[in-house]
Amino acid sequence: MPQTFTVGSRSLFVNAVAWLALLMALLICGSASSAMFMSSAMLDGAPADVAAALPALMPWLQGLALLLAALTSAAAVGLLRRQDWARRALIGLLVLAIVLGLAGLGLQQAVVQWLVQGTLAHAALPQAVAPVVAGFVVATRSMSVLVMLGLCGLLAVVAWRLTQPMVRQEFAAAA
Repeated sequence: MPQTFTVGSRSLFVNAVAWLALLMALLICGSASSAMFMSSAMLDGAPADVAAALPALMPWLQGLALLLAALTSAAAVGLLRRQDWARRALIGLLVLAIVLGLAGLGLQQAVVQWLVQGTLAHAALPQAVAPVVAGFVVATRSMSVLVMLGLCGLLAVVAWRLTQPMVRQEFAAAA
């Protein structure tokens, strides 16, 4: 039986993805601008190479975040207008987010370890509390991995859905 497509119909999925992409771009802008006011007190106790490199890297990282936010905003508006270039651009941005999320897992674990070591260096734990704190650290690290893998899986599903014939047909009608 042949598959029929309704040409010109606008799906709720594409609209929801576009509006969520706009919201994420807004959140990226907010986090990039708030990071400008990061105090040097946050770097106390950091390894010397991190404490020296991070202030020099911050403008570049903020610029990259703002560029990604602008690209995401442009793709989201194009998605709302049913432009095929926007669909393809958003798929690329989603794949980039998956790659960065998976690559950031190691950094995430290193930051948690650094925080735990820094906290334990400044405060001695009673012997009875040490297993509880260790369990909390393991739970925190495990949950951060599970949440990141879940988010990457969700982004992969959205990117896959944007490649499906029904969605592509919706964008072909606008061309």
